[in-house]
Amino acid sequence: MKPRPSKPKTPRPLQTIGMTDLVDFPDLALTDVQVKVDTGAYTSSLHCKDVRLVKSGSKTKLSFWLLGKTDESTRRFYTDEFSQRMIRNSFGVAEKRYVIKTRIILFGRIIRTEFTLADRENLKNPVLIGRKLLRNRFVVDVAQKNLSYQAKLNSRRPVAETVAAR
Repeated sequence: MKPRPSKPKTPRPLQTIGMTDLVDFPDLALTDVQVKVDTGAYTSSLHCKDVRLVKSGSKTKLSFWLLGKTDESTRRFYTDEFSQRMIRNSFGVAEKRYVIKTRIILFGRIIRTEFTLADRENLKNPVLIGRKLLRNRFVVDVAQKNLSYQAKLNSRRPVAETVAAR
């Protein structure tokens, strides 16, 4: 049997994203998390605490606390799918960080991507979105904010309410 010739992929038009937004992380059960888009960062970063390796039987797992909006929503997560690499921070200093893959929802699209785990407690936004996630998907308009979140809210509105608002 002959293989079917593959159709050339039509590039999807780039979506405009603002400088900040509110996003969901379905694998981590987090919703409406404040993110900052940073075209100067290559890899995205996720705020967490107490990142450490733990033994679980014969396996080594990565353990970390994700901090939610309230103290009650702070939870410990474990994963055996992680890596470690050198990342240059915003001050230009190289540091070793753990990296996990998880899903993020932007404009209703589920994107599986890498996030470094970092303590971002002293920073305004708990999540930073870098170029690796943005590439070939988004164009950044720094004058805009919460475009994905607004699209999410608009998709939840009943049709009659949407028509009445026009």
